[in-house]
Amino acid sequence: MQISPNKKIYFASDQHFGAPTAEASFPREQKFVTWLDEVKKDAECIFLLGDLFDFWFEYKTVVPKGFVRVLGKLAEIRDSGIPIYFFVGNHDLWMQDYFEKELNIQVYHDNQEYTFNGKTFLIGHGDGKGPGDKGYKRMKKVFTNPFSKWLFRWLHPDVGVKLAQYLSVKNKLISGEADVKFLGEENEWLVQYAKRKLETKHYNYFVFGHRHLPMILDVGENSKYVNLGDWIGYFTYGVFDGSTFELKEYK
Repeated sequence: MQISPNKKIYFASDQHFGAPTAEASFPREQKFVTWLDEVKKDAECIFLLGDLFDFWFEYKTVVPKGFVRVLGKLAEIRDSGIPIYFFVGNHDLWMQDYFEKELNIQVYHDNQEYTFNGKTFLIGHGDGKGPGDKGYKRMKKVFTNPFSKWLFRWLHPDVGVKLAQYLSVKNKLISGEADVKFLGEENEWLVQYAKRKLETKHYNYFVFGHRHLPMILDVGENSKYVNLGDWIGYFTYGVFDGSTFELKEYK
């Protein structure tokens, strides 16, 4: 795909709207909507790399209450013709077809490869990738099991959503409130994952969320690992202008 002149590709992840409460996250939601309003002016496309919500579950006829401004802005941007690509995270892994049917936004449940202006990208949320984190990997298999989802669907939404929100916020690590710091390349699982992928195929950029820590690291010759940070403490996002990738802070 060739990026149009004066256009850019934008990336953002880990907004966790709804945490720790809907009221507390509302200013962050407003800030993100303002950012979307600004980037739509020159966006070739927008990538949202998961955990837009701190919890999301789609019943057959019900979706979680709230987030009207974000959903409305995404619908407006998509209706204007700008493509939006959504990658589910570990908090919205129960997303099904609501975004696709209601907003015309493509939803992915695993990494995808892209080529922009001759630069190759591997893009995803990043959860469960690389060595380690075996406990989460086992838990994810349980949560994504069709039988588990069927059981949860039998809970009344008032009960199921409240329970899930409580558990999500209680685990501060996955709600993005933990003290995040760089662990060193040998202990950063996504860095190790990128280096292993390079053993079989070259990518110019590995772009992930999940980690909540903004960083760009060299992982090979002409190859970089990018983590987008979050919209809880950093308010960072990625921009690719056709030749270079930058992380920026939205103030």
